[in-house]
Amino acid sequence: MIDWIRRAPLEPEIDLGGRAVPIVLKRLHNARRMTLRLAPDGTEVRITLPAWAEAREAIAFAHARTEWLAGQLAKLPRRAAPEPGGSLRYRGQELQLAWEATAPRSPAIIGTELRIGGPQSGIETRLRRWLEAEALRLAEADMREYCAAAKLDPVPIGLTRAQRRWGSCSDQSRIRINWRLVQAPDHVRRSVVAHEVAHLVHFDHSPSFHALLARIFEGDIALADRWLKDHGRGLYVAFG
Repeated sequence: MIDWIRRAPLEPEIDLGGRAVPIVLKRLHNARRMTLRLAPDGTEVRITLPAWAEAREAIAFAHARTEWLAGQLAKLPRRAAPEPGGSLRYRGQELQLAWEATAPRSPAIIGTELRIGGPQSGIETRLRRWLEAEALRLAEADMREYCAAAKLDPVPIGLTRAQRRWGSCSDQSRIRINWRLVQAPDHVRRSVVAHEVAHLVHFDHSPSFHALLARIFEGDIALADRWLKDHGRGLYVAFG
């Protein structure tokens, strides 16, 4: 092993522009090399490493890429909790938050406003619960539509708060969708649901999988993927 790696101070965190960010290691038995990435919300540096790699070598690898990681962190949108007078993303739209203590606690869309009442201190929690309920309602409707198009019976669907994946399909025939997709335009959320429904038939990314996805999804998959690549991190701004 290279001497400087052995001598380097190997702390489980890294300083990125004056901010201490934890380093999280994940060992994968089928990994052939180390991969390094910043969590979508910037809260941690993630390294996947092969079974044979040493943890100290992985941490040194992160320290060697400090400049790149700091640049990635600087590109992230700043955390901005929803507050009265601000805005909230919902299905690709920016809704203005109109709060009044005496109004109903449950959010209601009126035109371009999202009206909400109750104590101001609990607004963020109530809005998140509402968005999660909306995400599940919409994704379940999407799932039923795409299962019908693929000639499948509907399957259970749930939400995930994953930091890396927008959707997943288990071998128990259950779909999970990242609740933050409720903030994205409808075609983006629907593309993810369609993707996971196609995995119910083809648990891979073979030509047969892509052919089924193209048949059941009405939109442009490449366009939806591009939107997530360009704007996906922004979906973590309001709620981390």
